[in-house]
Amino acid sequence: MAPVTSLTDLVHQRLANALSATLPEADADPLLRRSDRADFQANGILALAKKAKANPRELATQVVSRITTGDVIQDVEVSGPGFLNITITDRAITENLAARYADAARLGVPLAEHPGTTVIDYAQPNVAKEMHVGHLRSAVIGDALVQLLEFTGESVVRRHHIGDWGTQFGMLIQYLDEHPGELDHGDAEISGEEAMSNLDRLYKAARKLFDSDEEFKTRARRRVVDLQAGEPQTLAAWQKFVDESKIYFFSVFEKLDMEIRDPDIVGESGYNDMLDETCRMLEESGVAEISDGALCVFFDDIKGPDGNRTPLIVRKSDGGYGYAATDLSAIRDRVFNLKANSLLYVVDVRQSLHFKMVFETARRAGWLNDDVSAFQLAFGTILGKDGKPFKTREGVSVKLEDLLDEAVQRATAVVREKAEKVGLTEEEIVENGRYVGIGAVKYADLSTSAVRDYKFDLDQMVSLSGDTSVYLQYAYARIQSILRKAGEARPLAHPELQLTGAERALGLHLDQFSEVVADAAKEYAPHKLTAYLYQLASVLTTFYDQCPVLKADTPEQQENRLMLVDLTARTLHRGMALLGIRTPEKL
Repeated sequence: MAPVTSLTDLVHQRLANALSATLPEADADPLLRRSDRADFQANGILALAKKAKANPRELATQVVSRITTGDVIQDVEVSGPGFLNITITDRAITENLAARYADAARLGVPLAEHPGTTVIDYAQPNVAKEMHVGHLRSAVIGDALVQLLEFTGESVVRRHHIGDWGTQFGMLIQYLDEHPGELDHGDAEISGEEAMSNLDRLYKAARKLFDSDEEFKTRARRRVVDLQAGEPQTLAAWQKFVDESKIYFFSVFEKLDMEIRDPDIVGESGYNDMLDETCRMLEESGVAEISDGALCVFFDDIKGPDGNRTPLIVRKSDGGYGYAATDLSAIRDRVFNLKANSLLYVVDVRQSLHFKMVFETARRAGWLNDDVSAFQLAFGTILGKDGKPFKTREGVSVKLEDLLDEAVQRATAVVREKAEKVGLTEEEIVENGRYVGIGAVKYADLSTSAVRDYKFDLDQMVSLSGDTSVYLQYAYARIQSILRKAGEARPLAHPELQLTGAERALGLHLDQFSEVVADAAKEYAPHKLTAYLYQLASVLTTFYDQCPVLKADTPEQQENRLMLVDLTARTLHRGMALLGIRTPEKL
């Protein structure tokens, strides 16, 4: 179906036309916004009047005389020094909702005018290491942005830049070579927790030997050289670590209700063959220079505590490659092989200086330019209730699996309390408990601007009241209950009906869905969508209090209100799905 032109856009165009007719030379932006004084308010006339040296109220009166009313705009009133208060007709609201309702797949949301290709780098765990609470934000924010951008028509390439290379693998591989069978579980399938338990045990044993046995340390360091040289036996052992870790990664992401596809996992090792060429290109172009034996890029505005310039080290003095070489090679791959227009990195704010230097280096090399941009969505820290970084009592990072399991347990208890009232089976209680628990964790993360820290409070997250995913899921389930009880009555728009204030408020808020989705995708800001959905559920609560649906005054009013609440449910469902959160039918 064709996208639905929003009421905001319709009104904006009418006002812009009237402004252009009144002041042909002016930049006709009416500065339209929602208002509590009317449906919309236009504030642009004051600035235009100042430029034209005209009386703003007189100019506003001239503009109003050129606005056609009756079909979309019911009334325009000049207020104060030259504001315009605009009221929309009931018919236009209902017809707009009907058009959105008819478009079941997209709810009238248009595709972006000029979609491109974006590579999103997110969910970056490390091989042979457990995922902890610090891995949560990259995964949850990244997944939501994948959903949002794809919904707007962008071609999205997912990349999970896992830590699968480095000196610790020499230690692990050598230990496994000297203690064969440590990771051998035959053909038996094991759980993700078992896989990581095996790796964790192996890592601790290898580290203990590495620290206490100089001969083993020497052999382990030789293995690093073998790994970098691609020696077959060493590579095979390394691959075993990667495969075992993936079993674990997939199990954690499954708990998070996220799709992680194996081809999208391209870790540090995936760029090994490009490292030497990346260094050569930077050195030959003069972007990088040799300093104390290392290949470095310097920046005049980045200095250390001693006042000297702090370089980005691309190749170390011993010939080894650092993170910069890998990240720069990844940029080359994403720009020239994947043909990306935008590179988005969902990475901890503590990496901001590193990425600032990497991006600037890539710009100097010509790999990033006006046509290809790179942006780090630098997210803040998850805090405990005490306002400090979220740790266990022992002071170590909380395991991500433990956190998710506890969230599901808490949510299942909440669901079970309501189960008998809504007729849930034990299977539905367990399923809904998972959806509510994981949704609560995701929503708490996404409802905070990514750059800000936030406190992790499970009690609040699974609350049925307040700005929580449970509140939104309950709003959706409540509508489904109404639709089930409607019997033979069906949702159907009746544009001829006069709307109540609560109906109008709900309808006008639904009209904003397209704009919010577009803004959230463009600005990489999922929190804008969560704020919209929470407000939608709040407006719906007011509607319930004032507008009976099943006991409406007439059959036509009942059908119209059924259409209104069903569209609200579809909008909640679609909006939550874009955040990676499920909406149970019963709750």
